[in-house]
Amino acid sequence: MMPMTSALNSGVIRRLAVPLALASALLAGCGSAGYYAQSVRGHLALMAAARPIDELLADPVTPADLKARLALARRIRAFATAELALPDNPSYHRYSDLGRRAAVWNVAAAPPDGLALKRWCFAVVGCVGYRGYYDEADARALAAELRSGEGLEVMVYGVPAYSTLGWLNWAGGDPLLSTFIRYPEGELARLIFHELTHQRVYVGGDTMFNESYATAVERLGVARWLSTQAGEAARREYAVFDARRQAFRQLTRQTRRELAAVYEKKQAEALAGIALTAIKNEVMERFRQRYAALKAGWAAAGTPFDGFDGWVAQANNASFGLQAAYDERVPAFEALFAREGSDWPRFHAAVRDLARLPGDERGARLDALAGEAPARHASAARTGSIASKRIAEGEIPARAVARFLSRIHAETDAAQAARTASAVSMNFCMASSRPVPSSFFQASHLARATKSLKGGLSRPLSPSVACL
Repeated sequence: MMPMTSALNSGVIRRLAVPLALASALLAGCGSAGYYAQSVRGHLALMAAARPIDELLADPVTPADLKARLALARRIRAFATAELALPDNPSYHRYSDLGRRAAVWNVAAAPPDGLALKRWCFAVVGCVGYRGYYDEADARALAAELRSGEGLEVMVYGVPAYSTLGWLNWAGGDPLLSTFIRYPEGELARLIFHELTHQRVYVGGDTMFNESYATAVERLGVARWLSTQAGEAARREYAVFDARRQAFRQLTRQTRRELAAVYEKKQAEALAGIALTAIKNEVMERFRQRYAALKAGWAAAGTPFDGFDGWVAQANNASFGLQAAYDERVPAFEALFAREGSDWPRFHAAVRDLARLPGDERGARLDALAGEAPARHASAARTGSIASKRIAEGEIPARAVARFLSRIHAETDAAQAARTASAVSMNFCMASSRPVPSSFFQASHLARATKSLKGGLSRPLSPSVACL
């Protein structure tokens, strides 16, 4: 006999199939009917597998470790509404076990001589720089077609979650998924905050606005969660992982700027294809060498990590262009949050006001906001540069830095904490001309660095020259 929740889900799915099928037919003008059919089938299957969290927690068959993760996710979900002013709706109150490693696989593409992403247009969400599939084979088939047929550079990547923008909350909303439920605490909170933000404000056709806004919310929100709700172990775990992530993102931003300069030079000087390819290959080789140096530092620190290897292996114009959408406008949104007094309802309202503006005016406002951020960025970079120098000179034991960074995460906003951690790890070689010491990321030994580092903020800042 079918369980009650499955029967209820089945009824919802039958009712949902009609409007989704109609939507598919209406959308077919933007692309093939087959593509929209797979979208409908994929999402219906995801929703059909969803069960309420309360039911799973009460079920003796549910594994204990899954119960613990669901209970944590429920706390994070409540925090998102109560503390971050994110939507209070049915999303993330159910759970689906998908039995696969990604919710969908996205395809992004860009020309071999530029970073502008190919765009696909859909009703409601507008035009975006990617196209998603529920079957990885379908995504890779499109990628092969774009390479051979249009000569584009392509990236295929698995996505652990996606947002239906609140349009399907009447049918149960977006569920928690097996693809991310076992993420570490800070990462789980980050993802939930990010996806819920898309239901707060979303601008059709402006991927960079949407993703940068959601990324800013996730960073600021996680900082608050960790400082008020999480234990020391979770804070320490997140500090280590996020320091790596920010160091890697700094590396990708640096490479993206170098590639953009190459492509601008092509336009200005009419570089021949062979010359352009040679210069571009040099940039990519530097990127791989710098990444190898980062990995060596992590390994020497006793925290080896290869989680970015897949990204680096297929890195090309598409992947660098896509990454820009997630971090290009983040400083502007962080500045807006600060300008609104760190008041979440006021911040979201200000974002909605920006969303109502024409695209050009919205971009200009964000550019102006980004201009308010450099002082805060410089503070973090200054702290990191001074820390690197004083560690290299032996004034501060390197093993004490991790504890300091953990405190930074608890006492300041997430973005500044991440920039500080990134600046320390990226600039250490500048001061010492040697790899980051093995004790750098270890959180043992009580911090003796906090007072020393803070006391050194008045010292002049040496020029920050990356040597990775």
